Amino acid sequence: MTDTALASGPGTAPARPVRSAAGAVAVTIACVLPVFLVGGLAVQMSEDLGFSPAGLGLVVSVYFGVGALASVPSGKLTERHGPAVVARAGILLSAGTMLAVASVARSYPVLVGLLAVAGTANALGQLASNAALARHVPLHRQGLSFGVKQAAIPVSTLLAGLAVPAIALTAGWRWAFVAAAVVALAALPAVPPKEARPDRRAAPARGGRATTALVVVGVAATLAAAAANALGTFVVDSAVDRGLAPGLAGLTLTLGSAVCVTARVGAGWLADRRAGGHVAVIAGMLVVGAAGLALLAVAGPVPLTVGVVLGFGLGWAWPGLMNFAVVRLHPQAPAAATSITQTGVYAGGCLGPLGLGTVASQAGYETMWAVAALSMLLAATLMLLGSRLLTHPHPHPDPHPHPHPSR
Repeated sequence: MTDTALASGPGTAPARPVRSAAGAVAVTIACVLPVFLVGGLAVQMSEDLGFSPAGLGLVVSVYFGVGALASVPSGKLTERHGPAVVARAGILLSAGTMLAVASVARSYPVLVGLLAVAGTANALGQLASNAALARHVPLHRQGLSFGVKQAAIPVSTLLAGLAVPAIALTAGWRWAFVAAAVVALAALPAVPPKEARPDRRAAPARGGRATTALVVVGVAATLAAAAANALGTFVVDSAVDRGLAPGLAGLTLTLGSAVCVTARVGAGWLADRRAGGHVAVIAGMLVVGAAGLALLAVAGPVPLTVGVVLGFGLGWAWPGLMNFAVVRLHPQAPAAATSITQTGVYAGGCLGPLGLGTVASQAGYETMWAVAALSMLLAATLMLLGSRLLTHPHPHPDPHPHPHPSR
């Protein structure tokens, strides 16, 4: 099978790679905006809806938990109907959710319910974007494309932060959600036209051969994402708790976000220059990231800065590389395959803040960072196991043997 065939996928019409990549970025931002907007506007929203920081954590956990449950069904929908249709559905659902928050969210339970719906929109958008990149971007550029797509998620955090002074503090937080819904709808024209119906005959055979490996990688992603999410959630409060000025702690988080964006793009760019071994590279990144998390337990601005750079730069730069690696090995069913590993990422986003937050409250931040580092090390071990399983999947008996194209 040629690289072109792997990049385009069977049964799909050629598409403009730049438009497909730009569309994937736009869809990702549009579908992930609701949760980051709630985080950015939490101070203003909590005054009206009456929820505490713990309540905010529950909202975020529900969002990612529903995303985890919706990932595999979203992957199946994408394989059946194509990424263009599913991407538009995700955008419309995300925009509709934000308009509903602006208009009908008059209590905390309603907000939780709407963010649960938004979690489904995120799953739809993520899986549709993965499939679009796999089918329409040339193989030698897919690593960079997946890296840029995942870097769009920290950009969503930036947009949510800008909404606070620009809209929330002047017109009110509800108008910020209206503006964000308009931004999300503006992504609709960026979605490439609907392609020819995918050939689903070969997808189950190729995509199902390494299901065990994908589950192992998905569990590793859960542990890694749970630990990495602790960075964005707790690093500022942890630093202040250790005696750093709030301003310096906030700047450290900004530095970490910038490093994360750069590292995700850089990891994808480098992946295009390697023939394989991408999941094993992720394992190495997680080992270094775990060292960064361990440094956060040490007092002082230097360990904090180095820990944040390593933690964000390597411990949280791998999602795009993971998607790229899975797509490379499952080119005929990219959405179905990445839906399994994406479930792990969302599960980590759901369980990490709750579990590690409990550890911090019971045993302190030093213990919490140590537990997070151990979680990331275990994730690295499972990634190595997953790498072996993905590279050498256990053969299934075939009642109708036929020659398979080489990888």
